Amino acid sequence: MRALAYDPAADRFVLAEQPRPTPGEHDVLVRVDACGLNPADAKIRLWRDSAPGMSAAWVGGLDVSGEIVDRGSAVTAWTIGDRVLYHGNMLRPHGGFAEFAINDARTLVKHPGVPAALAAATPCAAWTAWRALVDKLRASDKDTLFIAGGAGGVGSFAIQIARALGVRRVITTASSENHDYVRSLGATDAIDYHTGDVAGQVLALTNGQGVSIALDTVGGNNDILTASVLAYEGQMVELARVVRPDAYPGAFGKGLSFHQLSLGGGQRHGEAGRHSLVEAGRRVSALVESGTIKPPRLETIPLERVAGALAQMREQRTVGKIVMTLSA
Repeated sequence: MRALAYDPAADRFVLAEQPRPTPGEHDVLVRVDACGLNPADAKIRLWRDSAPGMSAAWVGGLDVSGEIVDRGSAVTAWTIGDRVLYHGNMLRPHGGFAEFAINDARTLVKHPGVPAALAAATPCAAWTAWRALVDKLRASDKDTLFIAGGAGGVGSFAIQIARALGVRRVITTASSENHDYVRSLGATDAIDYHTGDVAGQVLALTNGQGVSIALDTVGGNNDILTASVLAYEGQMVELARVVRPDAYPGAFGKGLSFHQLSLGGGQRHGEAGRHSLVEAGRRVSALVESGTIKPPRLETIPLERVAGALAQMREQRTVGKIVMTLSA
């Protein structure tokens, strides 16, 4: 089969022929129709030491849309021919940047009734946004949200999901050329992060009170910014680094709360972890099928272009979603 492998010694992606992998006891073998590209795939050099036995034959690609063609001996809930969608385990080698991929059958979701490329654009970004807003922040009970990085994959889905949940005001940062874009997704206010006092502008928009909940999708020092715009007893989800409350101004006096979220951790933490993935997938697929949310600025590319796209993703922020598609 054709596959895009990552060589950890050379830190490069190489397109080559590989043997078709064999599913383990709880696994399925999936013929890949589409696979979303994510920052975790591009920045594999930052986490490769966490993957034991990584070799030059390692295939990444977390977000897979495809059809089951083989299954392990313990798999009973799925049959050959079922179309499925999943967010894979980044610490296992047979990902979706190939004609065939392996995944634990217990974290599969029934494929939504939408095209493969659209479905594959959702798991990492939209399922993360859903879990952050629903499982962590209980956003349906809140009225104001700040998102650091609204034009990216997670941010663009978070805007749409927040509005669907009834959040009245969604304030986000984006470059000036993306302001119309984030507003088209449902953002009520867009702030250019190049212009300086973002926190001051958020406070001005909220009459000096700050926001009820906030989400940092960017990393760097954006966690400090995001925490600084929270109202009294506000809550934040950090998606790009470990939270550091001692660095957040007034965190104790304001009674602030901070959450971490690792979507892929659900693959590695037993039944509760697997359930978190499956439930997020089901809920997001229902929103996609109904047209309530949609992948923003979806670009599809062939397998041959994935290496270049991942290299580019390392160097700049990506707007919208890129998805690899394979011919039937």
